[in-house]
Amino acid sequence: MTAAGSAPTGKRRDSARSRELLLEAAAALFAERGYDRSTTREIGERAGVDPALIARYFGGKAQLYIAVLDLDRASDRPADLLEPGRATALLEVMARRGAGPVFRAAVTPLEDPGVQAAATAQLHWRLVDPLCERFTREGLDRPRLRAELALAAFVGVVLSRGSGAFPDLAEAGTEEIVQLVLDMFAQRPR
Repeated sequence: MTAAGSAPTGKRRDSARSRELLLEAAAALFAERGYDRSTTREIGERAGVDPALIARYFGGKAQLYIAVLDLDRASDRPADLLEPGRATALLEVMARRGAGPVFRAAVTPLEDPGVQAAATAQLHWRLVDPLCERFTREGLDRPRLRAELALAAFVGVVLSRGSGAFPDLAEAGTEEIVQLVLDMFAQRPR
């Protein structure tokens, strides 16, 4: 204890660093394996800290997952899927890390309802809402439904690339796929 009765500064920095390491390790594991197949033990090992700290800092695995999802919420709303570069960036991230928890939530319900709700909220905040706002500005009818359909198609493309069921899709380059998908979306009726 310091003279003022608080914990030493070095201890607080260690706690903050441990929390940061857990968030980074969890984000990587959730992206690689998904929520259900990632264990707190593996997260702790990857972070290089005691897995028991997950309960201490976050309350449990579900709350850690939600904290990972909320990392981006403090920033500005992302660009919509039809903005130049956005679809390319998403496909490149998926190629490197695999489909993360937000994309997985679009097609596979997670076991924990709270985690599913948080992932779905992120999916809408990051991808559906920006597209819905674009479609509203463009005066399209049923903009939310159109945004959800466009995103469902995009998620299907992303997840299908690695399935082995579509060899031409798997072999196509990111830029070619993005251009074809954007061309498909551009042909929407008003």
